[in-house]
Amino acid sequence: MIPQDYHVHSHHSVDCKASIEEMVLGAIRAGIPEIGFAEHFDLHPLDPACDWFKLDSWAEELEACRQTMAGRLRIRAGVEVGEPHIYAEELRQLLGRYPFDYVIGSLHWIGDELLFEPEYFRRSASEAFGLYFKELDLMAASCEMDILGHLDVPARLSAKYYGKYDPHDYRDMILPVLRKCIERGVALDINTAAVRRGIHTLTPGLEILTWYRELGGERVTLGSDAHRPEHLGADLDLALEAVRRAGLRYLTFFEKREPRLVPLPC
Repeated sequence: MIPQDYHVHSHHSVDCKASIEEMVLGAIRAGIPEIGFAEHFDLHPLDPACDWFKLDSWAEELEACRQTMAGRLRIRAGVEVGEPHIYAEELRQLLGRYPFDYVIGSLHWIGDELLFEPEYFRRSASEAFGLYFKELDLMAASCEMDILGHLDVPARLSAKYYGKYDPHDYRDMILPVLRKCIERGVALDINTAAVRRGIHTLTPGLEILTWYRELGGERVTLGSDAHRPEHLGADLDLALEAVRRAGLRYLTFFEKREPRLVPLPC
């Protein structure tokens, strides 16, 4: 059994067309007992998602599904905030308007360059990943978040330009990010979106999860980054196996931004 999927989107995110109900039914078909919607809250002026998320209509639809599905599925209310260290005040205002269960902090932009566009990779691998991890370290140091989203997300596209990604090449830049997460009680989102894109890597994968555990980290969540109902829970068995192989013992669940560590299922 997959215990959770905490990185789920709906049509309240600019890059998803499925309703909350359709995504919920996908989770029920997949046999997942708890999911969390984490809609994109992006404020970079060049981002197509800028100012897309409308809290009131999302909350109304979410609460209706919670009532309809009570007893069949636990639905958590999350939000995925792009560059939360830059848009801290806007995030503070959002969090004051609704009792979210958790905040995922994600880094999608480096300056005015989007990490998912070919232009970003028109530089060396060391520069592309170096710029990313440098900014991620700044984000991890101060921003408001409960979960760090897809820690090494450039790996989703980097193989096309540089060949196989090896996190050991950037270990000295990744370890400070992990230490900051541990110090601040931030969980890691083990994200499987790259796997179904044919990249065959988790973000983060076994190596980084092992470093995290060796540094004293314990908090991880599972996330498919689903934007379609059929992707609910996709490849989370691989994420769960990586958690076990890294020596981690718990999954982290959230309610009203309070973490609860639950032993891994047998």
